[in-house]
Amino acid sequence: MIKRIRLLSLAALAVLAGCDKAPTPASHTATSPAVVSADSEHTAAQGKAVVYQMFTRLYANTTSTNKPWGSLAQNGVGKFNDINDDALRGIKALGTTHIWFTGVPHHALIADYSAYDISDDDPDVVKGRAGSPYAVKDYYSVNPDLAVDPAERLQEFQALIARTHQHGMQVLIDIVPNHVARSYQSLAKPAGVADFGANDDTSVVYARDNNFYYVPGEAFQVPDWPADYQVLGGQAHPLADGQFNENPAKWTGNGARAAKPAFDDWYETVKINYGVRPDGSYDFDRLPADYAQKDWQAHYQFWQGKSVPDSWLKFRDITQYWLQLGVDGFRYDMAEMVPVEFWSYLNAHIKHTNPQAFLLAEVYQPALYRDYIQLGLMDYLYDKVEFYDSLKLVMQGKGPTSALVQVQQRMADIEHHMLHFLENHDEQRIASPEFAGDARKGMPAMVVSTLISSSPTMLYFGQEVGEPASEDAGFGKASRTTIFDYWGVPHHQRWVNGGKFDGGALTPAEMNLRHFYQRLLSFSREAPALNGDYVELHTLNLAAGSAYSEQQLAFARFSNEQQLVVVSHFNATESVEFQLQLPRTLMQQWQLADGKYALHEQLTGVNHELVVTNGEGRIAVKLAPLGSLVYQLVR
Repeated sequence: MIKRIRLLSLAALAVLAGCDKAPTPASHTATSPAVVSADSEHTAAQGKAVVYQMFTRLYANTTSTNKPWGSLAQNGVGKFNDINDDALRGIKALGTTHIWFTGVPHHALIADYSAYDISDDDPDVVKGRAGSPYAVKDYYSVNPDLAVDPAERLQEFQALIARTHQHGMQVLIDIVPNHVARSYQSLAKPAGVADFGANDDTSVVYARDNNFYYVPGEAFQVPDWPADYQVLGGQAHPLADGQFNENPAKWTGNGARAAKPAFDDWYETVKINYGVRPDGSYDFDRLPADYAQKDWQAHYQFWQGKSVPDSWLKFRDITQYWLQLGVDGFRYDMAEMVPVEFWSYLNAHIKHTNPQAFLLAEVYQPALYRDYIQLGLMDYLYDKVEFYDSLKLVMQGKGPTSALVQVQQRMADIEHHMLHFLENHDEQRIASPEFAGDARKGMPAMVVSTLISSSPTMLYFGQEVGEPASEDAGFGKASRTTIFDYWGVPHHQRWVNGGKFDGGALTPAEMNLRHFYQRLLSFSREAPALNGDYVELHTLNLAAGSAYSEQQLAFARFSNEQQLVVVSHFNATESVEFQLQLPRTLMQQWQLADGKYALHEQLTGVNHELVVTNGEGRIAVKLAPLGSLVYQLVR
């Protein structure tokens, strides 16, 4: 069933009633703060899920050559077998419950595996030399780069799955239903499975059971390259000739319909047809609106006996294949580009096989969030456009912390499903000059991001040691760690320390940063209050006329077992002191009479004091630049 929380305020009633905009935090009174209460479905003795995103080919690479556009032999690549017990223990120590192994399915890349009957990929339709993990070439196999013995690549990944499970963590991989590589060809598909497009009628633009859309009568043409771009950086390759044989041309992955896509299009991919006609109308059964309130079992029954487009069946079979191999869930790329009915169909079949499967989707339109959660049966969506974008502005000194309070109000009914992060493979590294220029600025932001809601937290590899992504690897520019080229990730490599995974080469500042992430995320994993209630303390304290300002954020999280007060300070140069006020209603809910109560701070271990006078609470707060305090009430 869809997990729901309730917001005991006029703001939440407006949201739940479907109003266009909830009241701002200023509408709350000092004695009646917003209280978000978690329902019993996700309240548990433990805390929250923690997802560690590992870019698999980069994670264990110890080569530090870092030649732009360098080959695998020059720049190296991490292998499945390199991710050993020591590596997994280090990831587990960060509180991790799920590892998202990014870039596992076999995708188009520039390397010679002809000895394994794998066709060469054309650099004219591959981004970078190592290739984009989102241009999948074979959904029934894995990237041969990642195997010590490419002939045993699937078995090596299965061994990694088993090791991960032995360390008490679950395995997620990418599924990219919107598009595949132009060179898609599965060598490992089971008997009876046809490749995408194998049975298509290529004489028409659209047919319901075609897997692709076509441009009949026109051959594909490679895009015009910008003046500052050369395929493979100008290095010679027998297939780098400005041509790619595809006739008739297929629509490009982002929906571009021209036979010659633009360079800014996803030209290396082709769009999958899900029974959506070129005019946007649907060629399949629609879900009744009341299915937003029904569980996966009801969705599963709805689709029984119904005819669905062939692409639906193909992705159902692909996900079932990986579930049978031990994968525990999936991260779905650009889910909003695929109709929600398909997700109902696919996810209901996944849950029928594994009711505990972890399903995470990339959706960037807030107006669609509830449809993809409630009708599409997604467990979690990226909270990118709302929470992350607002928090990034706070970190950069360009936005107020009140914006975060407003996001929590708007997301009140679905906040459990909105996964929080500060970095991933699409976003700039915190330490890059283009983002914040200082990894420490991620510390208060991570406290807020991790503790403010009951949703899972995601950590991107290298974030915990302040990786700045400061070098151009080839395709694309610095500030994001490359997903297109062979590369070593310098700060992270100091943690890897030649394969020891002990941080022996980290600087003291980098080790301290990792220890911070380890304490915070491990605490979040074990804290039952984070599956409990939420009260924002920001509005009350802004109105108090103290030193508390839009550079701070304070809130309470609590359950019957645990009561927390969290306060973070986003100023990088100045300390701040103030009396943090806790409202009478919260003190009553915590059953605290007038008096003094011990607080144990969870990040430093230092004891503090809560004073209740005339039913209202106060804590004397002193915060260093970029400091955070997580107070736990000692009963």
